[in-house]
Amino acid sequence: MSASDPRDWAVRAIRADEWAAVKAMRLTALRDPLAHLAFLDTYERAVVRPESYWRERTAGAAEGAAGARQVVAEVPGGAWAGTLTVLMEEAGATDWAGHPVERRQGHVVGVYVRPQWRGTGVIGELFDAGVAWAWGRGAERVRLLVHEDNGRAQGCYRKLGFVPSGVTVPGENELEFVLVRD
Repeated sequence: MSASDPRDWAVRAIRADEWAAVKAMRLTALRDPLAHLAFLDTYERAVVRPESYWRERTAGAAEGAAGARQVVAEVPGGAWAGTLTVLMEEAGATDWAGHPVERRQGHVVGVYVRPQWRGTGVIGELFDAGVAWAWGRGAERVRLLVHEDNGRAQGCYRKLGFVPSGVTVPGENELEFVLVRD
């Protein structure tokens, strides 16, 4: 198996019974050197969450769930090369940060690709699947937030067709840029 051969993975939705694999992938992502820029969670908080948390989180984004979809790139043998989740946000609602949602949209979160699979095309296929899922549910756009200091992610998202919206979201000693794909 070669990490550069796109035939070596298949992108699919997670299944509700895969909570242990979801947990393992998330904990791996939270140990990435740029995790402090990419995620709103920490390894220390996540590792002590009970099994019930991981089961609920997985079921809420698994195949067949209506409000969210987590997709993974699975390689031969069953390991996951990468993942991302799309949350559906309804017009008129309030998002996670307390801002009004102006139109039905997908919100991409939890993007992670294992280092040995970066640069292989896995990320593009994950985004294709996640964005297609959002369009299929009537999204008018798909958005994501990226930290001002996370140049690697900013470059990747721009290559995938996301453009700056002009909106920023301030956080504690940081600034997140909102990128969109209409």
